[in-house]
Amino acid sequence: MILVSILLILGVLVVAGAVKVVPPLLALGRQSRWQEELRGTLVPREQLVVKGDEPPAELAAVLDAARSGDWRPAAGYLAEVGGYRDATRRWAGLGPLCVVAAEDDRWLLRWREEDPRSAAAALVQTSVLVGRAWDIRTGKLASEVSEEQFRGFRKVLREAEQVALQAVETASAEDANPWVAQIAIAMGLSWSREDFRSLWAEVVARDPHHLRAHENALQYWCAKWHGSHELMHAFVETALADAPGGSLLTSLRIRAFFEQITRDKAPADAYRTPEFTAAVDALLADLAQADPAHPQFQDARGWAAWGLVKNARTAQALELFRVMGGEVAGPWLDYDDPRKAFDRTREICVQEIARDWVRTGQRQGSMV
Repeated sequence: MILVSILLILGVLVVAGAVKVVPPLLALGRQSRWQEELRGTLVPREQLVVKGDEPPAELAAVLDAARSGDWRPAAGYLAEVGGYRDATRRWAGLGPLCVVAAEDDRWLLRWREEDPRSAAAALVQTSVLVGRAWDIRTGKLASEVSEEQFRGFRKVLREAEQVALQAVETASAEDANPWVAQIAIAMGLSWSREDFRSLWAEVVARDPHHLRAHENALQYWCAKWHGSHELMHAFVETALADAPGGSLLTSLRIRAFFEQITRDKAPADAYRTPEFTAAVDALLADLAQADPAHPQFQDARGWAAWGLVKNARTAQALELFRVMGGEVAGPWLDYDDPRKAFDRTREICVQEIARDWVRTGQRQGSMV
């Protein structure tokens, strides 16, 4: 009855020439319909999966064996991963086992005891200790962390440092990862810039385009840790000076702008400057040349999509969200609820695109 009454009222308004009322109502309905069509081109929120939460079957079996206390499948898996020439891929291979060891490290300690010369086991243990140290410190501002927490934080980081050095001694001399593992330690223990540069020289001498290493080092050089905006951007530009296409190191510029703009509490317009626009375009070009098998390919896509949204290019961002499918990766992984945050960003695109279509009077682009 209510719907019939509304329709009758609208009919009277049309007859009476109240054209100023009807078009906005029609536009609102059209916008709502187009929003639903746009949402229909995306993977539904309930089907989204956070990167790493659903490992392939062969890796899942390795992780289950570790949880049951058997370290040998993990050792075999990492031996295969160790065959990759790319240190970035070898580093990524450690990640899932580090997560399982952080939950319960008894299998890892048994591995370390029975095979003390395993560099892979030392690297996993280093990661576990670094994570444990940060759990003690928490992610709060330094002013909100107690002296007792800081003492525990530094104590565990020093333990991690000793294990990382054992990895250096037992790993291949060409392997960058035992040095990469020390970056987070250097940051937490407040290594001097001179000492950090010495560490960094060891990393790039072995792998000059190690993406995860660069991401971690950027944190050292940002203003909230041991650097400044100027030092951070200089670090990024040095990294990109000879970076080959497809290295995905261009994502560092997006991250650097995020660090600066967030710290400065700058307005949204800071993401719409020519410099930020160029950074997003460079990452998109880099993605076009990158190997989809790169372990951080989906993360880079996520940073590109996020950058496009911030850059007010929501139509392009939505196309990238479609390509990303249902795997959540990139900046949303740092949120308490990555799936919710990822979906909220997609929804911003949906609403803004539909609003633009209503304003221009026509749909633009494909709806596939």
